[in-house]
Amino acid sequence: MRARVDLHIEALGSPARTDAIDVLVGLLGEVDSATESGEFYDDVCEALCRLTSLRRAALLLYDPAYRAVVPVGSTGVDPALVAQIEGTLDETPMAQRALAKDHVVEVSDDLASHVPARYARFAGITTITCTPIAAAGRWLGVIFADRGGGRFELTDDEKRTMLTLGRLAALAASVERATEQRERAKQLSERVSLTREIHEQVIQRLFGLVLVVGSDQPLAPGDRSRIDEELRAVLAELRGALDRSLEPSQPETRTTLRHLLDRLGQRPEVNVSWADGVEIPAELEPILQSVLAEALRNVDKHARATRIEVSVGAEPEAFTLEVTNDGAVEHRNDSGLGLRLMSLEAIQHRGIVEFGPAPPDGWRVRLVVPGPRR
Repeated sequence: MRARVDLHIEALGSPARTDAIDVLVGLLGEVDSATESGEFYDDVCEALCRLTSLRRAALLLYDPAYRAVVPVGSTGVDPALVAQIEGTLDETPMAQRALAKDHVVEVSDDLASHVPARYARFAGITTITCTPIAAAGRWLGVIFADRGGGRFELTDDEKRTMLTLGRLAALAASVERATEQRERAKQLSERVSLTREIHEQVIQRLFGLVLVVGSDQPLAPGDRSRIDEELRAVLAELRGALDRSLEPSQPETRTTLRHLLDRLGQRPEVNVSWADGVEIPAELEPILQSVLAEALRNVDKHARATRIEVSVGAEPEAFTLEVTNDGAVEHRNDSGLGLRLMSLEAIQHRGIVEFGPAPPDGWRVRLVVPGPRR
C-alpha cells in the first residue's frame, strides 16, 4: 500500500507537490485513529477539494446492514442533504465502472442513466465525478464530487490525486472493519468465559443441590437452612456474573428495520413479509437490525441464493424475525462467529436466536425476543 501511495505522490504535478505531500502524510497519520473519529472521512473529502479544482464531495461506504452505500463524510454541501443519500451499485452504473476499472469516472450528460434518477438533479449538479474506494479486490465505496454546478473536465493530475485519496479511504475502511472483527472476537471470548464461569461456579453447585433435594433421605434439622443459604449464594454469583459481562449493548442505528426491509424488498431475490399491526419498539431496533445484517452476511458468504425470505411477526409478548435462503453451498455443523455473537447478544434482551439448515438446500435464522418491559 505504501509503495502505491508513494507512486501516486510522485506523479502529482510539481506546483502542488509539496502541499499534496503534506496533506497525504497528514491523512496517513490519521488512518489508525479513523475508527475513533467520524471526522476522518470528512478530512478526506476536504483534502480532495483542496488538492483539486472540485468544491463539493461526499464519501459513501458499503454498509452490509443496509445492503447499500451510505454517506460517512462530506465537505462543501449541507450534511443534512448528504445524510439522505443512499443507493446500491446496481442502480449506479458510473460507480460500477469506476470500481471495475479502478479509475475516476466523470459524466455530464443524461445523469439519470449514470446515478439513481432521484439524485440526477441533486443540488444543481451538471458534471459529477466518481472515485473508487477499493482494496485487495474488495469494493468498499466511492467518492462523488463536483464543482458546485457547471461543466468541467478533470486534469490527469487531479485524477491521480483523487485515486490516491480513494486508496487512503480504502485503507481506513479496511482498518475499521478489521477493528470491528477484533472487537467481535473479543466479545465472543468474553461471553465464552462467562459461560465457562457459570458452568464451573453455578451449574455444578446447583447440580449438587438437586441431588440433595431429590434424595429419598429425609432432610436433617438445619439442612433446609443450609440449602436456602446455598441457593442464595448461587443466585448472587449468577447475578454478579451477568452484571459484569452481559450489560445490554445498544449500538447506534441510523435507520429502522422497516426502512431496511423496504429497501431490501426492491431486490428481485428478496421477499419481505411484515405481519399486519406489528410495530417494532425502538428498544429492540438494534438487536433486530443486527440479526438481520448477520443473516444477510451469512447468505453472502455461504450461499448462492436465488431466493431470500424475510418475515417479521409477533407472538404473545414477543417479536420474531426470520430469514431463510436457498442455495446454501454446504450445510455446516458449526456456526460462524457472527451468529454465535448474535445468539449471546439476544440473551441480553431475553431472546433467542435459532439457526440451521432449511431443507432441501437452504439456511434459516430466526430471532424471538420479548417486547420491552412495561
